[in-house]
Amino acid sequence: MTPDTLRPTTSGPERLQRHQRSQLPFFFIMGGIASCFVVLIVLLLAADLAFTSWADFRVALERPEIRASLRLTLLTCSAAAILSVIVATPLAYLLSRFRFPGHRLLDTLVDVPLVLPPLVVGLSLLILFHTSLGSWQLESWLAQRLGLEVTYRWPAIVLAQFVVACGFATRTMRVTFDQIDPRCEDVARTLGCTRGQAFLMIALPQASRGLVAALTIAWARAMGEFGPILVFAGATRMRTEVLSTSVFLELSVGHLDAAVAVSLLMVSLAVLVLIVLRLLHRPAGPVSRRR
Repeated sequence: MTPDTLRPTTSGPERLQRHQRSQLPFFFIMGGIASCFVVLIVLLLAADLAFTSWADFRVALERPEIRASLRLTLLTCSAAAILSVIVATPLAYLLSRFRFPGHRLLDTLVDVPLVLPPLVVGLSLLILFHTSLGSWQLESWLAQRLGLEVTYRWPAIVLAQFVVACGFATRTMRVTFDQIDPRCEDVARTLGCTRGQAFLMIALPQASRGLVAALTIAWARAMGEFGPILVFAGATRMRTEVLSTSVFLELSVGHLDAAVAVSLLMVSLAVLVLIVLRLLHRPAGPVSRRR
């Protein structure tokens, strides 16, 4: 029997511990880099909470202009989100299921409002409604035919929110339809369903979670809009003031406490939206973790 055969071999648990210790530097480096952003977010929220108090928060919410701003925000964001989902669902379905001339161009145009500076979006809307093409002008045509005034009114808020929110809703629904197997729709069509019936009875029910997610994301994005609303709708107290413009107005007159209180209200609404999204995307079964 040789000395090599008499040398003790490393047991399985010892090898596992050695392997885990060798991975510690990797996790320390990656965790340290990743924690920079997380710590920054925590510090931002902590700074807001430390700056204001519950009394300041309550006083701000009791002001009639802030209550009117909150009410208008909830109404316009809901209208913009619903309109975004109504438009985004068929648009995303067409982009996901079909290839047609101009497909790449249409796919690119959907992303244009997402990459444009917010002030440019608001300015473009303002120019669209007030540019005269001969004797025709969109703003005056809507006022004469429908009795609807848009610019510097509440419809301008909904339109400004919709332009950007619809892009996010379209992207969400596009991913949803891409993950749905189209064979079920093909089988339904072979059984006598029209393409529209297959969409309504097969694809749309399977995309229900994506619909709710798109609605939630569009609502949250609409709440955060500021630049387009300020340019296209203005920031008139008790008329076109929403929460994002309330922060701006309070800062412009030096009411920092009220601005932070309104900001915390928006943070609370955003956290509520994130909780809804996390519940929607919770995995149905146990998730395996790689070690």
